Amino acid sequence: MFAMLAPAPLAAQAISASEADALRAQIAALKAQVDRLEARLDKAPAAVAASGSTAPAVAPPAAPTQVAQAAPAKAPDNTIIGWKGGPVFTRGAASFHVKGRIQYDAGLLMTPQSVTDRSKGYSNELRRLRLGGEGQLGGGFGYKLEVELSDNSVDLVDTYITYEKGKWLLTLGNQNGFQSLDELISDTAGSVMERAAFTDAFGFERRLGLSAQYRSGILLAQAGIFSDSADSLTNASDGANGGDENNSYGVDSRLVLAPKLGKTQLHFGVSGHWRDFQRLSENPQRYRQRPYLHSSNSRFLATPNIPADGESHYGVEFGGERGPLWWAGEAHWLRVSRPGLSDPTFFGGYGEVGYVLTGESRGYKNGIFGIVKPDRPVGSGGWGALQATVRYDYLDMNDKDIVGGTQNGVIAALVWTPVEFLRFNVNYAHLAYTDAAILAGGRSNYGVDVVAWRAELDF
Repeated sequence: MFAMLAPAPLAAQAISASEADALRAQIAALKAQVDRLEARLDKAPAAVAASGSTAPAVAPPAAPTQVAQAAPAKAPDNTIIGWKGGPVFTRGAASFHVKGRIQYDAGLLMTPQSVTDRSKGYSNELRRLRLGGEGQLGGGFGYKLEVELSDNSVDLVDTYITYEKGKWLLTLGNQNGFQSLDELISDTAGSVMERAAFTDAFGFERRLGLSAQYRSGILLAQAGIFSDSADSLTNASDGANGGDENNSYGVDSRLVLAPKLGKTQLHFGVSGHWRDFQRLSENPQRYRQRPYLHSSNSRFLATPNIPADGESHYGVEFGGERGPLWWAGEAHWLRVSRPGLSDPTFFGGYGEVGYVLTGESRGYKNGIFGIVKPDRPVGSGGWGALQATVRYDYLDMNDKDIVGGTQNGVIAALVWTPVEFLRFNVNYAHLAYTDAAILAGGRSNYGVDVVAWRAELDF
């Protein structure tokens, strides 16, 4: 210690006698101060023992630790600013999470040469541009508001108010009506680019209504009463298509059992739906489907106009996952009510098997499959997550005197998630049609091939 106090020039030149005496005096004074401090420290344990109290232990300095995530920042008004793909603002029990979604699709539709429909070949589109937010208000109340630019129009997507208490969740607003497992999975969490053919052909969509959900252990029960979509109800035209004359309503319900056997998560579900068209029955109904490519506006399967006053449908679901492996399948029947005529019943279903090649799991929560989060994302020593899926997709809209065509589809998909919230999706589909609405040189039975890809950002 004292050697450190010696001036550096001493090593290079001599000092005078008076300077040496002054330096010795300074060193002696410092040594006296150190002796007094040591004496006081020696007396401290004895004083503590005499008083009967216990001196707090002085812990050795902790080794520095690496902080995995920066602590949320605090704004001057006590608002905490966090991050979950997008900024999250929290103040007390209230919160607001900024959400958004961008999906860019492109694809190639290959048909027989004799098909003259102009949708074949290459096409691309901005599939979805969605902005909004969700959060909590306190007291169990929450909300979600999203608008989407899609199909050259701005639509309301999830737009509702929620109330949650214990095992119950109430939702009021524009929401999904529990139609099927594949329909309820987010389009950014799907195993393939497009949902099962029957979900689009049967007109599954969000509708304005009030629903209740009960969840306890392996049981999930959902039910609600709904009118029509928020966009249909705001239609300003007059007549049967106008929103002011749209008094249609329906009831949807779904029951899920999700037991877990060891490391295997299972999913069993059933759903039932009934809808009365009311004044919408003045308009004929039609059920149609694209060739697994949303940027193609042509419907290769389509029923003729059907005079109907309502419809009922029901479905069964089965699925599960174990580590990086998952499987899922559904069957769904839709019956169209025709006054004075026999009621046709259409059928659709799919079965799929998927595997995360990089070892992550797809995730399962609240009766649906989730997204794959990469364990080693790009930029952190890895190259993200890679998942592969094979799906068989079937649709039959031929029954009674209605000919809408059938589809047997085989789909293969590869999804790369380099970092969380960003995905790149490549699909190949072969679709074999019977009684197609678009003829190939007079033939209605033929096959088409589709190669499609998507880039998507979701936060």
